[in-house]
This record gives sequence, structure tokens and C-alpha cells, in this order.
Amino acid sequence: MQSVARLGSGIPLVARDRELDRLRGAFEQSASGTATAMLISGDAGVGKTRLTDELAALARDKGALVLTGRCLDAGETGLPYLPFAEAMSQVPDREQAVLAHPALARLFPDVTLPVGAERREANMSAITAVVPGVGGRVGNRPEQDIGQLQLFDAVHASLTDLAAAAPVVLVLEDLHWADGSTRRLLSFLVARLRDQHILIVGTYRSDDLHRRHPLRPLLAELLRQPAMERMELTPFNNADSRLFVSSLAEEGLPDDLVREVAGRSEGNAFFAEELLAAYTEDGDELPATLVDVLLARVERLSEAAQRVVRVASVAGRRAPHARLLAVSELSEPELEEALREAVQHHVLVAKRDQWMDVYAFRHALLSEAVYGDLLPGERVRLHAAYARELVGEQGRRGAAAALAHHSMESHQLPQALAASVVAAREAADSGAPAEALGHLERALKLWDGVAPADRPEGMDEVTLLRTASFMAGSSGDPERAVSFARSAVKLADAAGDKEVGAMMRRRLASALFVVEGREDEARQAIERAWELAEDLPPSCEKSWILAVYALILRAEREPVEARKFAELAVREARACDEVGVIADALITLGALDESEGRVEAGRERLREAIRLARDDDALSVELRARYYLGFNAYEAGELDDAVRIIEEGVERARDTGLTWSTYGFELRAITVIARYARGDWDQSEAAAEPPGMRVSSTVSARLAAVGSYVMVSRGRLAEAARLAGELRSEWHRDFQIFSSMSAVGAELALWQGRPEEGAKLVSEAVEWAERVGGQWVLVNIRLAALGAALYADCAERAARRKDAAEHRSLLDEGLRLVELARKTAKFGRPRTGTLGPEGRAWLARAEAEGSRLRGPSDPALWEKAAAAFGYGAVYEQAICRWRLGEALLGAERRDEAAEVLKAADEVAVRLDARPLREALRKLARRGRIVLSDGQTPRETVDPFTPRERSVLRLVALGRTNRQVGEELFISEKTVSVHLSRIMAKLGAARRAEAVAIAYDRGLLEEENV
Repeated sequence: MQSVARLGSGIPLVARDRELDRLRGAFEQSASGTATAMLISGDAGVGKTRLTDELAALARDKGALVLTGRCLDAGETGLPYLPFAEAMSQVPDREQAVLAHPALARLFPDVTLPVGAERREANMSAITAVVPGVGGRVGNRPEQDIGQLQLFDAVHASLTDLAAAAPVVLVLEDLHWADGSTRRLLSFLVARLRDQHILIVGTYRSDDLHRRHPLRPLLAELLRQPAMERMELTPFNNADSRLFVSSLAEEGLPDDLVREVAGRSEGNAFFAEELLAAYTEDGDELPATLVDVLLARVERLSEAAQRVVRVASVAGRRAPHARLLAVSELSEPELEEALREAVQHHVLVAKRDQWMDVYAFRHALLSEAVYGDLLPGERVRLHAAYARELVGEQGRRGAAAALAHHSMESHQLPQALAASVVAAREAADSGAPAEALGHLERALKLWDGVAPADRPEGMDEVTLLRTASFMAGSSGDPERAVSFARSAVKLADAAGDKEVGAMMRRRLASALFVVEGREDEARQAIERAWELAEDLPPSCEKSWILAVYALILRAEREPVEARKFAELAVREARACDEVGVIADALITLGALDESEGRVEAGRERLREAIRLARDDDALSVELRARYYLGFNAYEAGELDDAVRIIEEGVERARDTGLTWSTYGFELRAITVIARYARGDWDQSEAAAEPPGMRVSSTVSARLAAVGSYVMVSRGRLAEAARLAGELRSEWHRDFQIFSSMSAVGAELALWQGRPEEGAKLVSEAVEWAERVGGQWVLVNIRLAALGAALYADCAERAARRKDAAEHRSLLDEGLRLVELARKTAKFGRPRTGTLGPEGRAWLARAEAEGSRLRGPSDPALWEKAAAAFGYGAVYEQAICRWRLGEALLGAERRDEAAEVLKAADEVAVRLDARPLREALRKLARRGRIVLSDGQTPRETVDPFTPRERSVLRLVALGRTNRQVGEELFISEKTVSVHLSRIMAKLGAARRAEAVAIAYDRGLLEEENV
């Protein structure tokens, strides 16, 4: 008799010491008060679950609470939050946790708490018009999703509470199957890891991640988080694979068998287990493929056990005992005997899932193999049987989604349509708009295939399309929102319903307006909506059409028409007592007043809009008004007032669950910018944390872009360079992404000593800005100032090389940018009609940089620039003082230079602005000036890798490339590659010039003291 193969969970962990040590270290770090997260990737069957099991055992031994949840292969429209529901169900005293955080009740179908009318209304607003009978008025609220955010906050708060008593380890397995809501909740939690005693571990199959897999964007976002680490679990090497296979047998195995199984499994633990199990059960020749092995093991079961396994495969990876009993058509004793056989042969695993017994396939690949081997008719019959069982479970959480799936697979189209509509409503009620959208898309796919008499009563295709557009917008997919709205418009036109046609065009215009480059289409849609609605009686929808029309006209710079329609919207809204529209139109009127120079009048309209919107509970309108009021103060240079107003808006958004709504996000973005300008960099970075729910890639990119100001100014240059590279392809998404990243890219090049690359970037950015934003777009003032600075640095290098022609060319290019700044300031169109303090300050800096180009640098112009930034932009003022100190030293006014350099240094130290601080220290050393602490710190912004620094140090000592290679044990060719990179980073044409520049920047001084 052959040796009996043991499964991997029954043997000691083999060949994973290094990976387990990393997990142990991550746990100890989190247990000590630094929250940590770890993503474990690897091929299916490589051992991810076994590794997390070891971590769980280790953590429990040290008193930690371990919560484990698994994702299910049910597609994007599967049960929302399944792994979190499973994990949180393991929380001790679950009812108490729900009492403390009521939104958790959405995860637990057996826990029901009364919900106040106000909260219930907020939750239901996300599904308005999905199904007849849902409260709320169509079109009278901007599209927001409150319930999801409340649930996110509740999960986060509950985990934080638990971690206060003992370390918490949250394990989420099979994230490649995670639904959209699970992904967003995971992102939300990771972004908020700070000093909690929490370790989050997620696993996913790397071989399942195709190019458009929905997990990919989340991984990119998570890996930018400081708390996140990544571990790739690779297959065993040959030696470890043989050790693993040898460990699987209770008795010794022939060496040829060990080598064969180890070789054919290619280091995959699960493959090795299956191959060896298939061999040791009957000694037959090994199957040709893994699928053959999996099916061969199933086929060795009795007829009854095979039937149960096939039935279980249709349910998915996990099947409740009661459901198997009903669908398998076996008696209770027969089912138990069949299940016992399947468990003993390691095909199924018996588990207790909350309140019921379930049976799970030991590995997802086994379930997939069995399901794939079903005959088509058998598959349809079993899906139909599951659907029959689910019909009687209406009202249970997730039953409608499962019924829709099984009905669809068994070709019961009317039932699938009805269940999809109900599942969409349930998903939206759970705060899962992406899943609701998936169900609605299935309903739309089924609509024409179901006879009119069999369709859900009171439902029509226009309503489905309108709601699908609503959900697409809410889940961060504006392009699909546009597509659904277009289809709804066509149907409404075909039906000849003017009112519905107008309403759908207003929806289409709103969807188009937020998509870059679709403003003209939005204008056409809203114009046609008004043509249809103009003669209709006063109504909520008619007043909203007017308000949206006014908004679009103002954005199109047609102030006269915009004012006319905004005033019409106010009159129409008053006729039907639609206070939210009145407030919305007042915001547009306030912006128009501001553009005409009546700033205080505009602010008063905004304050009135805030009061009206708050009284009417029009939260999104209120946040829009707060945003414009804060932005107004920021543009006026009133930074203290701006931060106060904006923070009030941010707090209001947070209190109402609208932190990541449209204007909740706009308030967050302007908070990042205003606090950066004022010098509140820690708060700016905190506000720039990625959103927990990914409304759209544009939102994430915009927030990352504005957050990168602090990143580069604090000297995290490698991180900033990576981000700049990632976001370069995102410029087209939003003008703020472009304006932020082009300026950050220019400053990055300045601090990295790559002025040539920075100058090229600025030239590209100026051309791009004029092409997209028109001639004299105001961002060009800042870009021109930064570009002039870069060209001045380039010209200095050309002068050192004694290249007169290049020097003259660089001066001309730099002075051309200074002239661009002047003309943009003269001909540009500021929102208030006059150039604000920020624009005037950047113009003054451009003029001062021009003096560097013309030479010598003019202290008077730099003093003027420093004064111009005195409205509160402390960092930019310190930059100008640095250059002022340099100009004063050049004019031999050392005492004055010392005074301004000390003032700049105080700001650099307070802000932890390392590149600026090092530039100040370097200049102070040259001028023999002692700054605040009298210290000359080591250069901390190092553009070189350790190997490049070693090469540069030896080259500075006069070594040839061959000698450098011999000393560092690398080839001469490799030395040449490193030296080429060094010269590129320093902007040097020759090795001697690279050494000179490195000395000049202080990068080699310490090595040669």
C-alpha cells in the first residue's frame, strides 16, 4: 500500500521562514502601536492561506484578536462586504459593537436596530427611483451615497475600539474576488492606519489579475500608503519543493517520485499536494494536468458523494448544509454519509459559518474544476433547483442577489429580472452603489428578453436607465453615467414624453459636465432640456434645469445669460417652494457678482445660500456654497479666513457623511492647498490622504497631485518623482492635476539638480496649458517663474562650460518666459476681474528670476518678491528670501544677507523643508554666516543610489572606470552605466564636470573632509 499523503495544513510549515518572519515583524510592529498592513500575492495554491493561518496562530498565542474573512467568486455584483461581514461576525459581543456603531447592523442580518427617520432618509436617498414607492423627489438632491460612508466609519471605529483592548489582526483572503464595496472599504481602512494596534493582511492571486482586473487600481492606491507593505509569495525553489513533497507523506517516498512531483508541481504547494494525493490513493499513473488530477480525485468518490460535490460546485465555494439537502435530492442520512466521504477525501471541508453548517471546497480550483465539468443541462437543472430554494428566502440579506444569479444561469429570465431589481435596491440600501449598478445592468440586459406582462409591475426601462446613470455617477464611473443617460433620453424621446425627456436631458447634462472635454455636449443637452420644459408648469425638475443651465453658462463665460437663468431658477423654485434650488442658484449668482468685482456682494449671496441650504437639509448645495466662500477668501489672500471657512465645510461634510461627495471632496482638495500655502504642512498632508472609497480615478489623481506639494518641499524626492511619472498620463483628466503636477515637476527638477529636464517640462506644460485652457491661462504665471529659475540654473552651467552660444540661447528662453508672465498678468482673466495676491506674487518672482538671467541678481526685485508673498504664503516667501540672501551676498551686503537667510531658515526648520534648508546652509557656508543653530547638517536630499555615490566618490579621487570597477567588484561597463546616470542627474556633460557640480552642491564635501 502506498504512503498516505498528508495535506499541507497537517505538516510543519516548510521553506517559508523568511516570509513568516516578515509577518511576525509586522505583527510586532502593529502590537507596539504602529498600525501596519501587508498584501500577500502569489499564484493560486502557492500557500497564501497556510501562511496567514500560521500568522493567526502566532497572533492568538500572543493574545491578539484574529478576524478572518474570505471573498467569494460571485462577480462584481456579488454579496457586498462579504469578507468584512464574515470577519466582523467573529467580534466578541457583536451586539454591543452594533449598539456602539449602529451602521454595523448592515453587515449582520440577525441584528436589527431601530433607525431614526433622518438617518433612514439619508440612507434611502442613494436609491431614489430604483423601485416604485421609494421616498424622495427625483432630481431634488445631488447624487450622493451616505450609507456607505457611515458603514465605513463604523467598521473603522469598531476595529479601533477592539484594538484598544488587544492587538487586532484582520485577514482578508482572496481579494481578487472582492466586490467593489469590499475594495473601497479596505482602501478606507488602510488609509486610516496610524497608531492603532491593528495589522491588516490581504491575500490575492497574482495570476488572476488580468490587465483590466478591478483589483489593479486598488493595489496601486494601497501600495502608496505608508502603512502598506507587499509580499510576493513565490513558488518553492527546487530544493524547498522536494522538501515539501517529502514532508507530505507519513512514510518515506521514493526519490524518483519526490523529484517527479516536485518538478511537475513547479513549486506550487497545492499542486504538489494534489499530485501526490492522486498518486498515493491508488498508485495509478499521474494525470497529465492538474485539472485531470482534481477531477480524478472527485471521480474516486461514490456516486452519492460525487453528486453532492457537483451540487456544491453550483453553490460556489461554500454551500450550506440545508441547501445541499434540498438540492441534492438525498435523504439526510445519505447526504451525511456522502459529505463525510467528501471530507475524508479532502474534497470538502466542514465549517461552522455563524448560525449554520457549511461545506467549503478545500481550494477554489477544485470547485472551478468540478463546475466546469458539469454537463450543460445538469448545470441549468442545478441552478434552477437553487433558485427554487431561494424563492422562499425573500427578505434575507443576499437572497435576491443569489436568486438573480441562479435564475439567470437557469434561463428563468422573468425571475432573474425581478430579482435583479430587488437586489439593486438592497445593494444601494447597504451603501454599495457599484453592486447596485451591476444588478441594474443585468436587469437592462434582460429587459427586452422578458415579455411586458412578465416584467416587474410599475417598472419601466427609462426608470432603470435613469437609476443606472444615477448609480454609475455615485460609484465613480461618469462615462457610464453619460451612456445610460443618453439611452434614457432616446427612450423618452421615442415615447414622446416632454417632461421625462427634459428630466433625462438635465441628468445627461449633469453627467456630461463633470467629464473633461464634454462641456459643449452638456451645453447642448441642457439647452434642449429647457426647450422641452419651458412651457411646462412650475416644478422641482424645471427649476433644477434652470439652475444647471445657469451653472453651465457661467462656466462657459456667458455671464449675462448665466445671470438671467439663475434668476429664473430662483423665481421658478420659489413658485414650487424648492429651497435647495434657490440656494444653488444663489451660488451661481454669487460667483457672477465676484467676477464683476462685487466681491462682498458675492460673499453675502454665498452666506445666504449656506443658510437656506442648511435649513432645507440640502447638504450638497450647502457644501458647494461653503467651498466657493472658502475659495473666494483663498484667492483674496485671506488665508486664515479661508482655512477657517474651509475647515467648517470639511467638518460639516464629515458630520453628515459626505466627506467624499463632490463638494466634500472639493473642500478637502482646497484644504490641502490652503494649508500648504499657510505652512500647516502636517495638516495638509493629513487632508491629502487618499479617499477610502474610490469615487473615480480623477479624484484619487487630483488629491495625490495637490498633496505632492508637501512631498517635494519636504525632500521626499524619489517618492515625488514616482508620483509625477504616474500622473503624467493623467494630465488630461482634470486641469488641477496638470497645474499641480507641472509645478511640482519643475520644483522637483530644481531640487534634484536637473534644470535641463525641468526646463523642458515647463516648455511642454506651457504649450499644453495654452492648448487646453486658452491663451493667457493664469497658471502660466507660476510656470513661467519656475521655468525662468530653471533656465537661470542651466545658463550658469553653460557659463561654467564656457559655451557662449548655448548660454545666450538659454538666457533668451528664460527671458521669453518672464515676458509670458507679464503678458499673462496683463491679458489673463482672473475670476474676480483683477489679479489676486498669489498671481501678483508669482509675477514678482518671475521678474526677480529675470534679473538672475540678465545678471547680476537684483536684491531689490527679490525683496519685492518676498514682500509679495507676505500675504501668508510662508514657504514661497522663504524661497524668495533664500534668493534675496544670495543676491545680497553677491552685492557684498553680508549683514543684510545674514538677516534674511536666518528668517528663511527659521521657516525651513519649522516646516521641515529639507531641500530649502540645505540650500540655505550651503549658501550660509559660502558667506561664512552662522544660522539659527550654528550647525552645518549633512546633505539629506541625496539624488544618488548608494552604488552611484560610491562610484562618484572614487571618480572624484581620480580613479579610472577600470580602477573603480576593480575596487567595487563590478565590471567596467557597469561603472560606465552608473557614471552616465550620475552625469544625467547632475546635468553634466563630462565626468570632471559631474565632480565639480557635486562639490558645488555639497554632495562630496563630507567624504573628503
